[in-house]
Amino acid sequence: MAARADRHVLYQESVQAVDAEIDFISDTYNSLRGRSPSVIREDFCGTANSACEFVRRRATNRAIGVDLDQPTLDWGRAHNLAKLRPEARRRVTLLRDNVLSVRCEPVDAVLAMNFSYYCFTDRATMRRYFEHVRESLAPGGLFFLDAYGGSDAFKEMQEKRPINNGRFTYVWDQHSYDPITGSAVCKIHFHFPDGSKIRDAFTYHWRLWTLPELRELLAEAGFARSTVYWEGTDEETGEGDGDFQPRDHGDADFAWIVYIVAEL
Repeated sequence: MAARADRHVLYQESVQAVDAEIDFISDTYNSLRGRSPSVIREDFCGTANSACEFVRRRATNRAIGVDLDQPTLDWGRAHNLAKLRPEARRRVTLLRDNVLSVRCEPVDAVLAMNFSYYCFTDRATMRRYFEHVRESLAPGGLFFLDAYGGSDAFKEMQEKRPINNGRFTYVWDQHSYDPITGSAVCKIHFHFPDGSKIRDAFTYHWRLWTLPELRELLAEAGFARSTVYWEGTDEETGEGDGDFQPRDHGDADFAWIVYIVAEL
């Protein structure tokens, strides 16, 4: 089963929820700006799954995807863009470029999701990235990021989760963490019912940033305000309920995922 599987398909099924993500971006932008966003840039876009979902929503929406890995962009073009109608396909632009220096038209929103920007492991580079995003936004534009943390985030541990009624198991491997440098190595593996595995399907070398650090850097980069949107809790399951609301204070949960929205 592992030999027949496509790691990008597995990733999209187990990690991404682009429908909910674009819902949050559209609703939040509308709430803050009184209109829907028309042009977005998806940084670290990978297979451009979010960009494709965005253009699928409205006939006037356009998206720009930026990533350094050409084979992954090619996969997204062949599998995600190919599923769009020809007219919608023309409204997606994929760029093999560096998010630190890419140049394109001003956009209503920039997205940096799935903690991808954690690859910037020093303050100077992260601040430079945030500054470049700010310069890329049209008047009234918003910068959307996600972040994760909690006491479990600092542990070397594995978490397994069955996907699609056990068709495969997603394994999140917090492989190593250095408390002095804040550097972390995280991996994704996939296990299958027949015992076969795809080990190290994806490997990330990150710094585990905290919310105060990120918000301070956003302010240093020139953003006027940043807001943390904290996920509510389902009373029956004790898990996140998918409803993210602005909060000034969070809970000392073992694990949490939030959105950060930065405004010009």
